[in-house]
Amino acid sequence: MSRVTPYVLIKGPEQVLADRALAATIEDVRRADTEVIRLTAETYQRGDLQIHASPSLFGGHKVLVVQDLDEGGDDLIDDLTALVKEGVDDLTLVVLHRSGNRGKRALDALKAAKARVIEAPEIKTDRAKSDFVTNEFRVAGRKATPDAVRALVEAVGKDVRELAAACQQLVDDTSGLIDADVVETYHGGRVEATGFRVADAAIAGDAGAALTLLRHAVAAGVDPVPMVAVLASQLRQVARVATAGGGNSQALAGKLGMAPWQIDRARKAASGWDGVRLGRAIQAVAAADFDVKGGGRDPVYAVEKAVRVIAQERNGR
Repeated sequence: MSRVTPYVLIKGPEQVLADRALAATIEDVRRADTEVIRLTAETYQRGDLQIHASPSLFGGHKVLVVQDLDEGGDDLIDDLTALVKEGVDDLTLVVLHRSGNRGKRALDALKAAKARVIEAPEIKTDRAKSDFVTNEFRVAGRKATPDAVRALVEAVGKDVRELAAACQQLVDDTSGLIDADVVETYHGGRVEATGFRVADAAIAGDAGAALTLLRHAVAAGVDPVPMVAVLASQLRQVARVATAGGGNSQALAGKLGMAPWQIDRARKAASGWDGVRLGRAIQAVAAADFDVKGGGRDPVYAVEKAVRVIAQERNGR
């Protein structure tokens, strides 16, 4: 017997989670005679819901999906509110709403009708992305080391859909334990991964290694702009962790919205720095950011200069 009520509300901005919830809901009620109808806020016209919700001449069950209610006009909101209050037969109504108060009357009607609510919360912080990756591998029955999770988030973590696809690729194309070397094989050449290696070397004071990595990246066609963004991000993490006080990594991670491994790495990186020199390094990266975005003549030189300053400040020179 289906676990799905006549009304389902998928609520939250994370599209990957919303898409999965929708697919699972449809699968949960699908029978041989199930018809899936999708309506979007952008193309909705008054009366569409009532037309599609009416019983079919040929019988069978319908799944009526209303997407982007948060962008809906008054016609959609009025019709949806009325339909829920009237009740439905042989129909599962699934409504997707990302965020905000738009469509509140319809949301209230769904709540009053005891709709099943499935949350799709935003996966924004690195901690949340690390938890997402760990869970992806767990659900697939695979184990991944913390270093592998870190490397994958660093290389692919800007977009959650891409992160999910990267996890699936590793599950499909590899066997056994997923470690950092496996992730490096598949994703080590990405600009994000290279940027983190450059930043790690510079913050550790190893200007030679940082510049070598940077020049190889530039020779391969990497844009200096994201390289500067990674430098800035890593320095900010060091500064935040250095000023956050003591406590274990798990507790501090929750407080700062970072993953525990990021706390550990930032603490290690903070050794040898003080507030004054860290401030100067951050200012150097800010200047490089201005230069690579059109303020200077040579973007590559601007990044190299920032890397040298970071390493020099780390070494107290």
